[in-house]
Amino acid sequence: MVARSNPTKVVINARFIDQPMTGVQRFALQISLHLKDLLPNVEFIAPREPRGGSKVDHGLPLKRVGRFSGHAWEQLSLPRYLAQTDNATLINLCNTAPIFYKNKISTHHDITYVRHPESFSLKFRLLYRTISPLFLRKSKAVVTVSDFSKREICSHYGIPESRIAIASNAVDSRFKPTPSSQRIRPYFLAVSSPAAHKNFDRVISAYERWDNRENVDLRIVGSASGVFASTAIDPPPKGVIFMGRVNDDDLITLYSDALGFIFPSVYEGFGIPPLEAQACGCPVIAANIPPLNETLGSSAHYFDPYSISEIADCMTRIASDQSLRRELIERGTSNVARYSWRDSAQTIAALVAQAV
Repeated sequence: MVARSNPTKVVINARFIDQPMTGVQRFALQISLHLKDLLPNVEFIAPREPRGGSKVDHGLPLKRVGRFSGHAWEQLSLPRYLAQTDNATLINLCNTAPIFYKNKISTHHDITYVRHPESFSLKFRLLYRTISPLFLRKSKAVVTVSDFSKREICSHYGIPESRIAIASNAVDSRFKPTPSSQRIRPYFLAVSSPAAHKNFDRVISAYERWDNRENVDLRIVGSASGVFASTAIDPPPKGVIFMGRVNDDDLITLYSDALGFIFPSVYEGFGIPPLEAQACGCPVIAANIPPLNETLGSSAHYFDPYSISEIADCMTRIASDQSLRRELIERGTSNVARYSWRDSAQTIAALVAQAV
C-alpha cells in the first residue's frame, strides 16, 4: 500500500485581522472563517505586534510571526516564514500580497484608486499603482467580487479572464431586522467613508433642498481612513448627523430603524452596505451604476448619482410611498439570499485545489 502524502499546507495572509473593519476586512474575515472548515491544513498568519486595529472577536487560530508590521511585514516577514513551509499555497484576501512569492492566490476588490485617484492620498496611490500589477501578474489566480471588477482588472492590468474568479460578498447572519423599542425621529441612513467617490456631498446637498428635511434626519455612519482624501463637512448642516464608526450591533439597529438607506457612490467593486440594509429590512435607494445594478438588480430604487434633484426625488418617494417601501423590502430580502459567504469560500477553496 502506498502511503498518502500530507495535504499541501495552505497559509492565509491574516494581516487584515488587526485593521479597522471595513468591507474589505469583513470579506477577508468571513471567507477565512469558512476556509477554516473547508481546508484541512490551513494556517492563519498575522504580524507579531498588531498596530491598533478593530480588536474583533474573530475566532481564528492565529499564528503571529515576524518583526515588522504593515506592508513591510507583508513583503518581508511573511515571505520569510513561507520559505520555511515547503512552498505553501498563500491566500491573500485584502487587495495586496507579497510581490515575489509565486505560489499565491490574490484578491483584488476593485481599482477605485485608478478610476478615482482624487479619493486617495498620494502615498496610497503610489503604493498601489506600484505593487498591484506586480503581485497580480505573479499570482496563480486572482479573486475579485463582481463581474464588473473582473472586467476592470482584466482591461486595466491585462490579466486573462481565465485567471480571474468571482467570489462575491455576502451578509453576516447577524444582520436581520431588529427594530428598537425607542421612539425616534425618522431618518435616512448612509454608511461609508467620506471619500470623494462615495459622493456624500451630493446626498447632503439633496437633503438640504429636500422639502421634508424638517421632519426627517440624515444619519451618516463611518469615518475617514488615512488612505482617503477626506471630504467631510464641518460643521454639518442642520439635520445631518455624522455618527462616526459604530459597532455591528448598533449598525444593525440603525439599518432596522431607518426610513431608507442611501448608497450614492459613483464607483464600487460590489457594495456590501446596501445588502446589509436589505438584510435588516430597510428599503434601498442607490446610484444607477453598473456594479450596483449587478449587485442589487431590481431590488433597489435607482437615481443618477450626479443629479442632486434625482436623489431628492428618491428620498421623497421612499418617505411618502408605503407600498414602494414594502415592495423594496421584499425584493431586498430575496436579493440578499442570492449571496453566501460559504459559496464564495468554496470558490476560493476550489482555486487552492487547482493550484496544488
